[in-house]
Amino acid sequence: MIRFSRAASAALLACSLALPAALATAGPATASAPTGPDTTPASTASQTPQAPSSPLFASAWRSAPATDGAPGDAPAVARAELPAPTGPYSVGSTVLPLVDRSRTDPWVPTADGRALMVTLHYPAARAGSGRPAPYATREEARLLAAQLGPGVSGDVLARTRTHSRTDARPAPGRRPLVLLSPGFSVSRWTLTHLAEDLASRGYVVASVDHAYESYGISLPGGRTLTCVACTALDEGGVPAGVVTTTRAADMRYVLDRLTGPRPVWKHADVIDARRIGMAGHSIGGASAAGTMVADRRVDAGINMDGSFWEDLPAEGLRGRPFMMLGTHDAMHLPGGTDTSWDRAWTALDGWKRWVTVAGSEHFTFSDGPVIARHFGLPQPELPTDRAVAVTRTYVAAFFDQHLRGLARPVLDGPSPANPEVHFQHR
Repeated sequence: MIRFSRAASAALLACSLALPAALATAGPATASAPTGPDTTPASTASQTPQAPSSPLFASAWRSAPATDGAPGDAPAVARAELPAPTGPYSVGSTVLPLVDRSRTDPWVPTADGRALMVTLHYPAARAGSGRPAPYATREEARLLAAQLGPGVSGDVLARTRTHSRTDARPAPGRRPLVLLSPGFSVSRWTLTHLAEDLASRGYVVASVDHAYESYGISLPGGRTLTCVACTALDEGGVPAGVVTTTRAADMRYVLDRLTGPRPVWKHADVIDARRIGMAGHSIGGASAAGTMVADRRVDAGINMDGSFWEDLPAEGLRGRPFMMLGTHDAMHLPGGTDTSWDRAWTALDGWKRWVTVAGSEHFTFSDGPVIARHFGLPQPELPTDRAVAVTRTYVAAFFDQHLRGLARPVLDGPSPANPEVHFQHR
């Protein structure tokens, strides 16, 4: 097995961690894993802190007093609210714990199969039905907050307001399915604003947590898995391609359980298995390409600012569409530091776009801007409301065009409505 040098390991984590390394604390918290050892996530390469962003806009999120704390909690404090979805549907949400016992977990071989946590967001039949869906568990949020510094409260982060209702009845109709995979070291809920927006536009969205690949994943029964993979990549010499290969197998299993003969979700008949897409942030974006290589059921994919840790095969993606959406800087412009984007672009053999966003940084394409602004963390030049709007606009347009057959001119080239967005190799 190839062993990473320190420089290569640092580069991997700098590209894959979904939190700015400049904000990370020196000693992250850990929690016990039920079937493997406790781990301390590896340190990351240093980065220059970004300057604060331009004035904030209330349309992106708003603080509201928290009023639903459990008895005995600390006094209520202002908490973040995710930006409201833009589509015509209300949004339902349900959580599905899955275990694939046909495979050995690559990070903890003694585990009882490969554990996955899936959150489904979907168009709901009517507004107001069901309880408000939680953002994250307190333990998940606590472990992530420990990486952001002493000014970030895990309890406040966990109680971020969402715009979906737990187990609401789905709206009638057959819907395309979009899989979402998060950045390395963080959980599926860091893509919630995008998942809710896609669901409000008529998609079923399955956001997937991959066991032992985040600071904390809560399982049923109060168990928490921590980031064994972080140490394996940084200190154990495990190639990063193991992550993308493993996630491709994870997504294959999720598709089997959602669209197979005995689906795990009682409303799975609303999913149209003939229209499936996948998007991911960071290494989750690289995993979108890897999943398409491994599974022909996935019709279209998006890599949001992730390095491709495995080259595409000679046949590319066999004509299926793919979009690379990333930073407009030395990393992901053509000829940039991340040379994997140039190689992937050449190998892509179907409809393709290479789109970069001025003023963005690695975490722009997740819930990162909303979290950072709420807690007063350093932000890039691109304001939070624009980060949210651009990500939603181009991801939704891509899937509208390639899963629904709807023409979306915003994908054809520069638009006056989105001056931050640049098209490469046109």
